[in-house]
Amino acid sequence: MSSFDDIFDAPKAQESAYQPNDAFDKEAWAAKKQAERSSAYELIDRTAEDIVRDGTSFQTYLDVQSRFDRYSVGNALLIAAQKPDAQKIGDFDYWKDQGGYVKKNQKGIVILEPGDEYTREDGSIGVSYNPKKVFDITQTTVRVRMQPQVSRDERVLIKALIMGVPAAVQATENTEQAGQGALLDPQQKIIFVRKGMDGADIFRSVAVELAHAEYANGDPAYDRSANAFRAYCVSYMLCRKNGIDTKGYDFSRLPDTFAGMESQDIRGELSAIRDTAADISARMSRVLEQGRSPRQQDHER
Repeated sequence: MSSFDDIFDAPKAQESAYQPNDAFDKEAWAAKKQAERSSAYELIDRTAEDIVRDGTSFQTYLDVQSRFDRYSVGNALLIAAQKPDAQKIGDFDYWKDQGGYVKKNQKGIVILEPGDEYTREDGSIGVSYNPKKVFDITQTTVRVRMQPQVSRDERVLIKALIMGVPAAVQATENTEQAGQGALLDPQQKIIFVRKGMDGADIFRSVAVELAHAEYANGDPAYDRSANAFRAYCVSYMLCRKNGIDTKGYDFSRLPDTFAGMESQDIRGELSAIRDTAADISARMSRVLEQGRSPRQQDHER
């Protein structure tokens, strides 16, 4: 009869083979995360400075921010720098919950997500941001599905655009009063819209003036020229989000004020654009949601 005694010696060898070589090094892990965080902030700064030197890059950033309008300017800049064609992003667990997984050899997109609060030296409360790796849907096995058809009826979109705005909207035949298509009168708090335009032109023109109305905030001495580019960008982003033709927008010449700006100041300008577009878009979404049937709402969830 053969001996099986040697079997009982095997676990000892196996045990030594599976013991980790190194215990978890908390300090090394923290240093790695700090390096990743610093790298992300450097990429944000570098991208912000790059896009204001080139109109095509700036327009690409606006496209990304319009798709990811709930993301911060910093994260939109990170996405624009790493994968500007991204459509829908999530981490490993998110895509697993969607019934798929990330394909092999895919390079992740690093973004920053809010972490713990902390107290600054001056006593104020800050929030730490941690690097997080996400992947676009095209980098996963999840099938890219056609998005539910959202109504692009221009009449519906225009009604949603002007609902609950900080200025009255009034049609006029006075082309001077309506400017190129629409014009805000900050003293009367009225946006005059020239009669006879098609739906897309109305949407584009009114979107610009709504942005001005937001920036004016009821100031009768509002400086329109100081916010002209911001309002132009807001209009572009709203058109991109709602399927309105944007071929007429031109970003080949960016404002001279960008020259010499520090990254932080550039991000401040981008935030002023992003926040206004997001506010108007959120207001539109509420109106459009109310107008959808329960069946449409269930289909889009």
